[in-house]
Amino acid sequence: MDWSKFHRGVFLVNVLAIIYDPKTKKILIGLRKDDPLVKNLTWSFPGGRPGYKKDLESYLKLEVKKKTGLNIQIKNIVLARTPTENHQFLLIYYYCEVVDGRAKAGEKFVRIKWVKPAKVKKYFTTSIHHELLKYLENDRRLVIDNEIL
Repeated sequence: MDWSKFHRGVFLVNVLAIIYDPKTKKILIGLRKDDPLVKNLTWSFPGGRPGYKKDLESYLKLEVKKKTGLNIQIKNIVLARTPTENHQFLLIYYYCEVVDGRAKAGEKFVRIKWVKPAKVKKYFTTSIHHELLKYLENDRRLVIDNEIL
């Protein structure tokens, strides 16, 4: 696609899961290698680009299953943004919880890791929106008595 023909309104959409474990108070991230679209990408949240045949949430569940081995329940949208590095992408972050499955690195992830939300920034080599960081660093906002704030 020749992006220079579009001045606004056309994005590559990525849906991403912030998978939170209320027991350990950690979230799941995955290590990627040699991403063709984002050269500096290393650690990221599981997810991917949706297709056109299903809704965004169905694709997110499918991508998470392929990349982590986990089945998730999507609770709500946390944030939608364009990254600093590439405004042609639209990233939509969803708060999710594990339903079942065994966590293991799968498609495009060479490793997965559960980390404290406040430590996520040290793993990422691409930008993380300040509102997302604020959300992650205040893990009381993630879940209180299994209710999303």
